Amino acid sequence: MKRFIRLTALLLALLFALTACGLGSDDPTTTAAAGETAAADGSSTSSRDRVKFTMENGGSFVIELYPEYAPDTCDNFKKLVASGFYDGLTFHRIVDGFMAQGGDGSDSAKASEAQPIYGEFASNGFSQNTLSHQRGVVSMARTNDPNSASSQFFICYGDASFLDGKYAAFGKVVEGMETVDDFCKVERVYNSSGELAMPKEPLRIAKAEVLL
Repeated sequence: MKRFIRLTALLLALLFALTACGLGSDDPTTTAAAGETAAADGSSTSSRDRVKFTMENGGSFVIELYPEYAPDTCDNFKKLVASGFYDGLTFHRIVDGFMAQGGDGSDSAKASEAQPIYGEFASNGFSQNTLSHQRGVVSMARTNDPNSASSQFFICYGDASFLDGKYAAFGKVVEGMETVDDFCKVERVYNSSGELAMPKEPLRIAKAEVLL
C-alpha cells in the first residue's frame, strides 16, 4: 500500500513539472492553446488581428499582427488591407534566402491612400519594438528616410536579424508560409537597381482581407 502511495505521488509530481515547463515564452507566435496565441509576456490571447492574402494563382497566407511591438504600423497595415488597397498589387522583389517584398501602389490610382508613417524601431527612437527579423516575420520597407514607410512590406525567408532596430517588424506569417516560399520558384529578371529579383510574370495579390 505504501509503495502504491509513493508511486501515485511521484506520478503527480511529474505531471505538475511537465505542465509548469509548458508555460511562458518570449516568442509571440507560440501557440498556447487551441485558438490562442502566446503574447510577448507569456500570457495568452485569442483576439489578435490576422489578415489573409490570397494570390491570383490560388495560394494564400495569413499574417498575425503584433501591436505590442509596433501599434501604429499594425493599425496602418490593417486599414490598408480593409480598404482593399493591396488587391491587385504585386510582390515585385524576391530575393532567395532573404525576403519577398510587395505592396507598392505608387504607380496606381491608390497611391494617395498610402501615407508615410512614423518608423517604429529602435534607431528611430522607438525602443518598444524588439521583434526580431526571423523566418516568417513581416516588416515595413522604406527609403533612407526612417519615417518613409507607407504600404510596402516584406516577409523574411530566414534570419535577417541584422535589420533589427532599423526596420519596423510588426507581424508574422502563421499560415501558408509555403505560398511565400513558392515565390522563389518563379523566373526573375533584373530590376532598376540591377538586382535579379523582379518576377518576370507578376506575382499578383487577388485579395487581402482582415479575418474576423
